[in-house]
Amino acid sequence: MKIIIINGPNLNLLGKREPEIYGSATFEDFFTELQFKYKEVQLEYFQTNIEGEIINKLHDCGFADYNGIILNAGAYTHTSIGIGDAIKGIKTPVVEVHISNTFAREEFRHISYISPVAKGVILGFGLQSYDLAIQSYLS
Repeated sequence: MKIIIINGPNLNLLGKREPEIYGSATFEDFFTELQFKYKEVQLEYFQTNIEGEIINKLHDCGFADYNGIILNAGAYTHTSIGIGDAIKGIKTPVVEVHISNTFAREEFRHISYISPVAKGVILGFGLQSYDLAIQSYLS
């Protein structure tokens, strides 16, 4: 089993940015915990603040030997038709993940261009949302 986690803009600031919303742990530390917990899964991680790099990574992984893609596109979730189109165009299933409950936040965050083309959506469980996404591929 091979799964890649793709994180979008500002998620490199986890542990520093708005800890009341996103918590105080860094993603790198949490990713190490996931790798330890899911030793039978080949987990990879990619983060970028650039929309086109997310699209390129989806293209690269969407026809490779990945069993799943976990995508937290951050704010691009609500603005990027291009990322939604990229997901439509690939074979590897994508689970959309968000740390916060986007429906409990500003109204513009209630719109997702990813949800309609994703295998599923997990949001509002903090960093555990990623854990739940991995489990969705294992069941």
